[in-house]
Amino acid sequence: MISQKSARILVAEFAGTMLLLATVIGSGIMAERLAGGNIAVALLGNTIPTGAILYVLITIFGPVSGAHFNPAVTLAFFIRRQIPVKLALFFVVMQIIGGLCGAFLAHFMFEMPVLQMSTNLRSGPAQWGAEFVATFGLLTVIFGGIRWRPEAVPTLVALYITAAYWFTSSTSFANPAVTIARSFTDSFSGILPAHAPGFIAAQLGAAIIAPLLLGWLFAGDTKD
Repeated sequence: MISQKSARILVAEFAGTMLLLATVIGSGIMAERLAGGNIAVALLGNTIPTGAILYVLITIFGPVSGAHFNPAVTLAFFIRRQIPVKLALFFVVMQIIGGLCGAFLAHFMFEMPVLQMSTNLRSGPAQWGAEFVATFGLLTVIFGGIRWRPEAVPTLVALYITAAYWFTSSTSFANPAVTIARSFTDSFSGILPAHAPGFIAAQLGAAIIAPLLLGWLFAGDTKD
């Protein structure tokens, strides 16, 4: 029997991830339709709503669940022993389901087939490396923010992802749930399902390494 508190936490993770993906994919569809073939304009139209919704979602759901919305973030917190294994597994399940529902919701709102598979090619060492960098950077922002300016975490994450859309060749998925959901949209934001495992492996690799290095970097004792 799940408690009301646990139910609220899991619903927050589901709803937050769903709204995040509805925004990522929905804004990508809208941007592509309005950009007239200009990829830079389409990417900008995709970037700004994503950064904006991250600030909103982390602000309103952070006090409920911690606003992970990301299996890589949950894994990093688990490695830091800040979330028990059972709850972490529930988080990941709700994030993946929420992400898929967000993709389907975006398709519904834009009168597209609800269930579809991406044909967008996103693969190769450069993009895998970019996903490692994007995810490691995201975790640096989260743990650094929690350590020094916890009240600023929503702003820091939103600004980081907005920037990472542009400085990474992969456009900064940085999230296995996002990657899975985006493999189910044949739109501007999509990724070919066969290419998703490479992205996810890079993201999880960063999630394993980052907590170990960042725990040392952000330690409170600065003495030699």
